[in-house]
Amino acid sequence: MINESALLESRTLRDGVLERTDVLDRVKTLSLLPDGLHVTTAMVAAYFGVTSEAVRQLKARHHEELAGNGMRTLRGPDLARFKRDVLSRYPGLYPQPRSSLTLYSRRALLNIAMLLRDSEVARQVRAYLLDSEYRARTQAVNNPAHPHPQSLDDRIDQRITHVLGKTVVPMFNALIETSADHRRELIALRTGVQHIEKRLRRHHARLQQLEASREDEQ
Repeated sequence: MINESALLESRTLRDGVLERTDVLDRVKTLSLLPDGLHVTTAMVAAYFGVTSEAVRQLKARHHEELAGNGMRTLRGPDLARFKRDVLSRYPGLYPQPRSSLTLYSRRALLNIAMLLRDSEVARQVRAYLLDSEYRARTQAVNNPAHPHPQSLDDRIDQRITHVLGKTVVPMFNALIETSADHRRELIALRTGVQHIEKRLRRHHARLQQLEASREDEQ
């Protein structure tokens, strides 16, 4: 099994699991900005139970990697537009940045979880990722040549989940980024799609557990 230190040290290993952003909500409830896409430095610090300065230091050390996974800093007209379109809808709830504002996507947040050493929440995220990787590898070794054929229902469930996660949700993200007039409605629709995707994943996992139990009893 891959150990935690390898994940902390290897960017290649981190890149291999960056699609598993669902882990963030499974470990701890994640609050996003009103755009439904990003968190600020202070929100990152609150999620991981560390100081904002610790997050800023991590950002400085791994700026290229984090920027490649959705971190961006707004200044000038971009910052003014974000304050007007997003933060102004909730006056008093979010501090108004003066000259710049760094935003992190869910993918960048998962990236931080694999870099933060002194955070219990980050350790839990890494443990979940490593456990999932280990179980996937074990199943592949135990069933190398003749995997059990999937039922039609299983294949349909997996295909629907794949389409929702890889096509529909990214499409909503793009629309939300470019549409100011219908942003709230699009965010609500995307949330509904993500809820359906999560329910399908849980349903598929329960079916697999039931099938495994039946095989053990035989």
